[in-house]
Amino acid sequence: MRLQDKVIIVTGSTTGIGKAIAKRCVSEGARVVLHGLEENLGNEVLEEIGNAQAVFHQEDISNDGCADRLVQLAVKTWGKLDAVVNNAAWVIASTIHTTDRTFLEKVLAINTISPFLLIQSALAELTKTKGAVLNIGSVNAWSGEPNLLAYSISKGALMTMSRNLGDVLMRENQVRVNQINPGWVLTERERERKKQQGLAENWYEHIPPMFAPSGRILWPEEIAAAAVYWLSDESGPISGQVIDLEQHPFMGRNAPKDTSTIN
Repeated sequence: MRLQDKVIIVTGSTTGIGKAIAKRCVSEGARVVLHGLEENLGNEVLEEIGNAQAVFHQEDISNDGCADRLVQLAVKTWGKLDAVVNNAAWVIASTIHTTDRTFLEKVLAINTISPFLLIQSALAELTKTKGAVLNIGSVNAWSGEPNLLAYSISKGALMTMSRNLGDVLMRENQVRVNQINPGWVLTERERERKKQQGLAENWYEHIPPMFAPSGRILWPEEIAAAAVYWLSDESGPISGQVIDLEQHPFMGRNAPKDTSTIN
């Protein structure tokens, strides 16, 4: 058990990558604080994991005081906190023409400011356990798809924050901060997003090699498997690192000639 007896907060853990991480953490011996917006989905995950190993907190991550309430719940339930996984995010399409100040501030509040506030709230407890923070970013942090402007900005900021705090908090508090940047992952919501964009029900079965050399995109469970390393003691003192998780080099790639689109 690589996470035996660790207590971990996983935000946005009612679906997708967050759900997969929470389930994998429990399978590795951890106890988790689940978090999300949907009560029914949270209760489904809680029932699947079991009340002995998890508790669920329903709230918008950007609400004032949400970070404090998540930390208090972990400590009240299990007496300590060993790690935080900042996974909750708003994946929303936008361009320079559709992004106004209010919209951009909302995206940043959810995707960048809320993770910062949770780290800030958790720092005292993480210092006691010499704990870890794992931020879930995106390969869009490097530049981003044309129609993901605000989201890409928020993930780029998160990446810089991970490096900055990964340096400072390791030296000052013995708390590690790292980030993984998933590529294209087949989550429940990604399936629905692509269908809403007009793609076929089984669109993920017909992805061009340019985007998926292996013949498929990533699974949430594969991201969860990678997350365990950064949350466990196996990663030792490593801090301030950002790792891309995709099936091809993301920067400087020699793209194949086949640029056909998904059909």
